[in-house]
Amino acid sequence: MCGIVGYIGREDAVPVLLKGLKKLEYRGYDSAGIAVLGARRLLVRKSKGALKYLEEKVDAEFSAGELAGTMGIGHTRWATHGEPSDINSHPHTDVSGKIAVVHNGIIENHAKLRSWLKDHGVAFRSATDTEVIAHLIDFHYNGNLLQAVTESLKRLEGSYALGIICENEPERIVAVRKESPLVVGAGKGENLIASDVPALLEYTRDVYYLADREIAVLSRESVEFYNEDGVCIEKKASHVDWDASAAEKGGYEHFMLKEIHEQPKALTDTLRARIKTNASKSIDSKSINLEEIGFDASWAEANRIVIAACGTAWHAGIIGKYAFERFARIPTEPDIASEYRYRNPIFDPRDIFIIISQSGETADTLAAMRLAKKNGARIIAITNVVGSTLAREADLVMYTWAGPEIAVASTKAFTTQLMCLYLIAFQLGALRNTLSKEELARALAALELIPAQAEAILGAKENIQRFASQQFNKSKVFYMGRLFDYAVSLESALKLKEISYTHSEAFAAGELKHGPIALVDPSTLVVAICTQQELFDKMDSNIKETKARGAAAAVITYEDVSYFDDTADELFRIPRTLDSLTPMLSVIPAQLYAYYTSVLKGLDPDKPRNLAKSVTVE
Repeated sequence: MCGIVGYIGREDAVPVLLKGLKKLEYRGYDSAGIAVLGARRLLVRKSKGALKYLEEKVDAEFSAGELAGTMGIGHTRWATHGEPSDINSHPHTDVSGKIAVVHNGIIENHAKLRSWLKDHGVAFRSATDTEVIAHLIDFHYNGNLLQAVTESLKRLEGSYALGIICENEPERIVAVRKESPLVVGAGKGENLIASDVPALLEYTRDVYYLADREIAVLSRESVEFYNEDGVCIEKKASHVDWDASAAEKGGYEHFMLKEIHEQPKALTDTLRARIKTNASKSIDSKSINLEEIGFDASWAEANRIVIAACGTAWHAGIIGKYAFERFARIPTEPDIASEYRYRNPIFDPRDIFIIISQSGETADTLAAMRLAKKNGARIIAITNVVGSTLAREADLVMYTWAGPEIAVASTKAFTTQLMCLYLIAFQLGALRNTLSKEELARALAALELIPAQAEAILGAKENIQRFASQQFNKSKVFYMGRLFDYAVSLESALKLKEISYTHSEAFAAGELKHGPIALVDPSTLVVAICTQQELFDKMDSNIKETKARGAAAAVITYEDVSYFDDTADELFRIPRTLDSLTPMLSVIPAQLYAYYTSVLKGLDPDKPRNLAKSVTVE
């Protein structure tokens, strides 16, 4: 979850490293640091807190020429071992200060290694697991950094992405990964490493995605790749096509607001290539093109769909359950990936396994995928990142085409994941003859309207901003709904707690009287999502039950529905669509409410405390 950058070239390294860290700060902002090698001296500067504190620390030194150097490594930290502090910040060095290491991941046997190194006279400075790596490399160093790294890897257990430099070898950076992302950028007269592509795009669009246990050795003019035994291997570069400006704020105050507004385009991009019309320009059972995931007759023989994911992606999976069971009439189990591999799951070779992760690097999700694959499952991945570990290891991949998502709280990734799941559900329904041609045509026509309808909701965001200004200080916010609306409630509550630190929970509305109503009092805001028309009567009763206990109530419902006008204190309206497709629309007011609540509290919605964008450690 930490961010790593590295640079070797002809430019001053400090500005390059700081720019790269700014692009990666969403991966961690407990502390930051850099190590620069110049005039055969290794200089390390690091600071607790946001990146700006490191910038303030190094600015005067760099201006005075005291941090000159054309190679270096940098790090922005999300703390795992050791509290955030200057000492625990990366880079870490060996005792002599000649080897520096930045690390993303967790070394699981660090305590054993620490004890062993202490027995060999090593004095530790920090409480981190990373420091053992620097000392271990120094222990094996005998004039060849690559060899020292390969020897050290034999002792390391856990996950890691590493950038390593050595004062005695000023012409190369060594990088390696295992279960944590790391990308190499190949430039002209300069080469780079980073945890994610946006940090590289100012310098190159040609990148190499390191596989597990692969090692890269970067010099100014070349990049060489090795396996874990130090044997040279060949790798093919990938070219990044998307515009670097996509990873910039583009005039918005925060990335999160920008990404909320990008949802209409992201939904269009995700849908466009997968819908085709016949010669008469009509939509029929052959209108969905999902060749990318090998959609064939074997899907009709499946007994069950299993969806594994974490966080927001898991909420998408719950909506997927409702969609698959409604349209394809196939049992579906959405599983929390962090639980899945520990509960001795039951496998059937005819199951369809769908694994969802925005980044394609979520550690628990990757572990669930590998377990399923080991047991013979065919893996269908839904991810946003081309070249990610999930995309490389899955059997088949369906990309969301959402573009880079920088804010920690996921928005457009969620709605585009839903778009993918609905497309699969519709095609599976047609294949299994549980969805008639007429029903399929109606569903696809509704799906094509979703991007424009999302745009319409965003056009009325001022109403949500005004309501947030009245309610942002509520101490408790409860979301509730039924069926698809319940699943959206889960995601809505997560968004609010992530970025505003408001105590927020979601309930299936029918469960209100089975315990949760005990929490309702005048300090409570209840947001009822009401788009399942056959359940309007029951939802209205649930809302009134909370208002009778003093709660304020807001309702998200259709623009042409007046059913809740006399019940709700506030209504947020969405355009009319099929009840089953509403999650892609009803979540948008909740996203905006969470965003405005965070801003009104004086918080940074892009960088919520204790969280990082890509959860690459368990």
